[in-house]
Amino acid sequence: MKTISILTIVFLICISVSAIVFAQEDAKKYPSCKYCGMDREKFAHSRMLIEYTDGTVVGTCSIHCAAMDLALNIDKTPKAVLVGDYNTKALIDAEKATWVLGGSKMGVMTRNAKWAFLQKGDAEKFIGQNSGKPATCDEAMKASYEDMYADTKMIREKRKMRMMEQKK
Repeated sequence: MKTISILTIVFLICISVSAIVFAQEDAKKYPSCKYCGMDREKFAHSRMLIEYTDGTVVGTCSIHCAAMDLALNIDKTPKAVLVGDYNTKALIDAEKATWVLGGSKMGVMTRNAKWAFLQKGDAEKFIGQNSGKPATCDEAMKASYEDMYADTKMIREKRKMRMMEQKK
């Protein structure tokens, strides 16, 4: 019994380490978001990776920027859409993830946060600590499109303020 426990712990550690290494490889290959320039390694917990059937791959910092790419590339078919698990930062299938919309934590590129979790229990724990509501990938993407105008306006205002501060 003790051997099984030790092997289970070693196995879990190996999985965690490999997920972190893969996350680092992804961030090194696509270091910054195509749309906003944000550091994808810094935002590994929200980053997304879209692979299209034509072989092109796009790395973004968030579902906000991924939604822009999907809208701009309407004639391309996504082969895989991956998202960073909020807790482990490992890339996971966005459609299989449990998403959390809203809550007290500020989102990436949005006021209305959208976080992805591999484990439903992790999403429920997050909601218990930070509020929000569970959602599917389709619901999270729909919310991204619905929030796009307000989020883009917010981003422009923040960048304008930053530029004014830099001129001082």
